[in-house]
Amino acid sequence: MNQKYEALFTPWKIGNVEIKNRIVLCPMGGTSLFGWMEPNHFDKEAAKFFLERANNNVGLIIPGIAPLKDTLGGRWLWQNKKMFEELKPYMEEIHKTGAKLFVQLTAGMGRSWAITDHVMLLHKNPALRAIAKPILDTSYQLASPSELPARWAPEITTRALTVEEIEEIVEAFAKTAKLCKEAGVDGVEVHAVHEGYLLDQFTLKYTNKRTDEYGGSFENRYRFATEVVTAIKAACGEDYPVSLRYSVESKVKDFGVGAVPGETYTEIGRDMEESEKAVKYLQDAGYDMLNADNGTYDSWYWAHPPQYMPQNCNLEDVAHIKQFVDIPVVCAGRMDPEAGAKAVAEGRIDGVGVARQFLADGAWVTKLMEDRLEEIRPCICCHNACFNFSHYKGVANAQDFGDTCHLARCALVPSVMQSDKYKIVPAKKPKKIAVIGGGIGGMEAAIVLAKRGHSVTLYEKDSGLGGIFIAAAAPSFKEKDRDLIRWYEREITRYPIEIKLNTEVKELASLDAEEVIIATGATARKIPVKGAEYAMDATEYLLGTKTVGENVTIIGGGLTGCEIAYDLYLQGKKPTIIEMKDDLIAVKGICLANTSFLRDFFAANKVPVYLETKLGEVLEDGVIAIDKAGNSFKINADSVILSVGYNPAPLAPKGKHVHIVGDANKVGNLRTVIWNAWDVAMKL
Repeated sequence: MNQKYEALFTPWKIGNVEIKNRIVLCPMGGTSLFGWMEPNHFDKEAAKFFLERANNNVGLIIPGIAPLKDTLGGRWLWQNKKMFEELKPYMEEIHKTGAKLFVQLTAGMGRSWAITDHVMLLHKNPALRAIAKPILDTSYQLASPSELPARWAPEITTRALTVEEIEEIVEAFAKTAKLCKEAGVDGVEVHAVHEGYLLDQFTLKYTNKRTDEYGGSFENRYRFATEVVTAIKAACGEDYPVSLRYSVESKVKDFGVGAVPGETYTEIGRDMEESEKAVKYLQDAGYDMLNADNGTYDSWYWAHPPQYMPQNCNLEDVAHIKQFVDIPVVCAGRMDPEAGAKAVAEGRIDGVGVARQFLADGAWVTKLMEDRLEEIRPCICCHNACFNFSHYKGVANAQDFGDTCHLARCALVPSVMQSDKYKIVPAKKPKKIAVIGGGIGGMEAAIVLAKRGHSVTLYEKDSGLGGIFIAAAAPSFKEKDRDLIRWYEREITRYPIEIKLNTEVKELASLDAEEVIIATGATARKIPVKGAEYAMDATEYLLGTKTVGENVTIIGGGLTGCEIAYDLYLQGKKPTIIEMKDDLIAVKGICLANTSFLRDFFAANKVPVYLETKLGEVLEDGVIAIDKAGNSFKINADSVILSVGYNPAPLAPKGKHVHIVGDANKVGNLRTVIWNAWDVAMKL
């Protein structure tokens, strides 16, 4: 192991529990050992997921949130004794690996509950809401400290929890924690004075307007959280470890508006001065560890940082509050192992919290220990499968029901948390298969086919692998995307795949193959507008085949257009965005943590954005835009970039032995490309 990582592999203690190393697998929604949306049970898929990672040298495992009360059906966790009986032998298996495991229990989400469009319509209809209550009690799920605008549907006003309900939740924490202890669980984590969830909403002035003993003063606002740990300690003993998921600062300017890094703003949530006081207060109440980062759902990109956020984005704030406590402090948020190890060695933090990297590569800790860093498949912070709650103007949450029920899957690894559906099964009859196109879809299909025993030849017309993803990975902040391309370039050489670069296939009949997979990607969409010859398309900019001037107008405020605008701003250019819809990135499947960063960044930095505006004409020195009222106006620009989407470009149509994958089949994202490649390759 490289000496710079050695500090990560030193033991430490949480209370009396010794952890073998400093790497903490942080909780992710959808990975609960007790299930997620379905009625609580011992979840074998999640159990398998964590045992695999325990066998790969993680120190402390904290599975995803376990709601104390089922979302569907309303049964309390502590009422299912059988589930805890099944948990006990599992904990014995975890302990054989040397890992420790804490169960994270949640009081709920309050106004942050990610209500979907269909559920919103149900909630708004009193009659339907009453009928559905025994199955899905939306009023309870949304219940908050006070009447507040729901984060995902601000037109909905949440109701305030009653004191009796608070007391019932506190009791449930204690009862459930005791059952966890009896099952051999090493500790529990309270979710959460963190990320704007229910307990956090009680602590924050802007979300707590109560006038009873749970509102007003500092002590009253933190009362719910302190009563929880007191009750757990009373039930389980003072020596039973209780961690707290904690946000140092809220990073919030207003409801639904966060503060981006480097911005000067007025904090309406928890600021550093209050945090310095709060961490000591929470420690004295009985918490044994702080599992910390920043943010709330109003500034979600701090707790779920996309690639636009700096690596180690929460480290300085978390290291600061460690000075005010004697208990261990873990830092999460795009943590780089080298920076994390340095911070541990310097005593600035005690543990390094990592979550979604464990989805992308469950063996990354082992690879780090064995100096096999180049083999680690990187997490690219896309949230396309693990947390794709999408929200934009007029839409609460456009997430598909299947995704709502199955969080914590991975765009890059379809088998994660769905191992029964996606798995490598040896081919009954190995075949000669040609794969045309060396982009991500083509490479993934080739690898799966080779693993199954097929003889595979990959054809790529260019001199290198990566396809259109090379352009997508070009911006400066896309270092993880570039790492992913390099990972594929190395990974594909591990299998007996013949790779033919600089080889353009024009006729399928020329191939010596029994089956053909076409992965030729997509081409940039053209729009019939006067003066289009003065503009460049997104890929021409991203690949650097055309250069831009100082003032750049981007036509299209989808994800690619917004990322180009962000990239231009970071270069010191002056971007302007024109978008026909009434919001930026108004599509499903892209996480609010990602989209809200870009929206907040453009607003904070006064990047001109023209919504409900279409392109009328491209000029040599700008564009003519047309607003929703039909008014035309000129925007001066040195350069114009068209980012209006892509069209599939398959080499040939589907046939009996011809299969199309990735963007050549349907334009999407890495999740759709990779999962589709598996769907096809598993069946041949």
